[in-house]
Amino acid sequence: MVDETLIASLGEADAEAEQLIAEALGKEAAEGGMDDLLSAEVQEATPGKLLKGRVMGYAGDDVVIEVGLKSEGLVPKQEFEESGQPYNIGDTVDVLLEEIEGEGGLVQLSHRKALRIINWQRIVDTTHEGDVVEGTVMRKIKGGLLVDIGVPVFLPASQVDIRRPSDIGEFIGRKIRAQILKIDEDRRNIVISRRKLIESEREEAKDRLLSTLEEGQIVEGTVKNIAEFGAFVDLGGIDGLLHITDMSWGRVNHPSEIVKIDQRIKVKVLDINREKEKIALGLKQLEPSPWDEIEARYPVGSRIKGEVVSLMSYGAFIKLEEGIEGLVHISEMSWTRRVNHPSEVVSVGDEVEVVVLDIDKNKNEISLGMKQVEVNPWELVSEKYPPGTVIEGTVRNLANYGAFVEIEPGIDGLLHVSDMSWTKKITHPNEMVKKGDTIECVVLEVDQEKQRISLGVKQLTEDPWLHAIPEAYKPGMVVRGTVTKITNFGVFVELEGDLEGLLHISELADHKVENPQEVVKPGDEIDVKILRVDIADRKIGLSLKRAQWGDSSGMEGGDQDTGPRPSKPTPSSGGMGDHGSLGTDKISF
Repeated sequence: MVDETLIASLGEADAEAEQLIAEALGKEAAEGGMDDLLSAEVQEATPGKLLKGRVMGYAGDDVVIEVGLKSEGLVPKQEFEESGQPYNIGDTVDVLLEEIEGEGGLVQLSHRKALRIINWQRIVDTTHEGDVVEGTVMRKIKGGLLVDIGVPVFLPASQVDIRRPSDIGEFIGRKIRAQILKIDEDRRNIVISRRKLIESEREEAKDRLLSTLEEGQIVEGTVKNIAEFGAFVDLGGIDGLLHITDMSWGRVNHPSEIVKIDQRIKVKVLDINREKEKIALGLKQLEPSPWDEIEARYPVGSRIKGEVVSLMSYGAFIKLEEGIEGLVHISEMSWTRRVNHPSEVVSVGDEVEVVVLDIDKNKNEISLGMKQVEVNPWELVSEKYPPGTVIEGTVRNLANYGAFVEIEPGIDGLLHVSDMSWTKKITHPNEMVKKGDTIECVVLEVDQEKQRISLGVKQLTEDPWLHAIPEAYKPGMVVRGTVTKITNFGVFVELEGDLEGLLHISELADHKVENPQEVVKPGDEIDVKILRVDIADRKIGLSLKRAQWGDSSGMEGGDQDTGPRPSKPTPSSGGMGDHGSLGTDKISF
């Protein structure tokens, strides 16, 4: 069946094609009846008649033909040469009477037009719409090509190929096969389609191919299209995808580096999805994999040299040999340096020495390390900085939980907030230090495996909670302090330096207190009685109301009034004694 949609899109037969075809067949012949032309014998001297003639001789480049008229006619030799029909003297040939110039004058004949009229009738009698014909492309005309299949026929530009060529003129002179779309006998016009024939043949070939193709087969095809991700290869009826990752064991930046359009290549069938009619192809699989016996060539722990071929945010790819690349992760580039991007250490094209860390043959992956080529400085840290070593370093960075102190280039220790002061409650390290400060610390612990060093500042001095505080502050003493902070559960009172005690809300007054600020304000100096000194939890419990009672009633655990109420404990008033003040001078930086 003819594609009605296509015929409708063509509309009326192309005017130029009709005119050319009509001229080729002979306008007079087109007006006459074919039966009359073919049955004519000797015949009336009527222009447009098909005649049988006999070759009488030659006149220069013309053949002299006798057709039973008063005079012979002439036909150029070229017309016989084009048709391939013999024109020896005595041969009978077909000619078309075109014109007689005057009575008994020159007879004009055409062998070419006679053959086209005969061929037209033959085609009409022997072919139908949908049949396949073969012919030679004559020339370009408006909207397509003129093709000689014995008579000129019209090949629309849209029907030249599956993908419309950029220039249909490249088909001129080529012999092609096409399918007849439409035969218009009245206008003596035939429209053909090469595209429809190709599509039909490809569909048949595709069905045959899918029924016989098997995974693992090596087949030959033609590269038809190239994309960023791969190339489409025509296997003869169906296209297969040759993905960029299956083109070479080595690195391929673009498929055009490996294949070209219209190139014939051999490929291996990797996978067939008959339901979706998809075929995966491989080119590199035609060669042995360089990953075979990879462990023998690059054993774990071996040192090798390679070339940096690509940089990613997470590491650098190193080419060890053609088809073999390994990854140096950013964390494996330096023992001590904090590398934010591989470009800080290497550049594409650099030759580097690396150590094989791991091989995953199933994934075709090799993990490499650069820092392993050098001595790990952390192996020496425990020897250089054993616990108890006093060091001097620079505060490099601050975090909520502590300060990072650079001990030597690339080696940092952590000074945790809990190790900054024996007595002061530190919520952020910036209360004690700032970035760039040079401070003295003591090494508390070295974890070589985790590459961590713990530092302390308060450990540079004796823990006052062991002796000084218990001796200076005893239960029952009344001391003076300053209100530093008020909470909903009580009041913090600074006794001296960084030493604070807690005055619970229940110890503010004899009556029930809902809001501590009803009794005291921040900055107030108040006298408080020491209820307890908790060495284990490093806390001092205070009472305001008991200090105001002036007697020992209600004291806990044998608390007793020890006499006068000094504003601050002093060596002469039962205070710190030989331990001195608990002020910040003992832990200053």
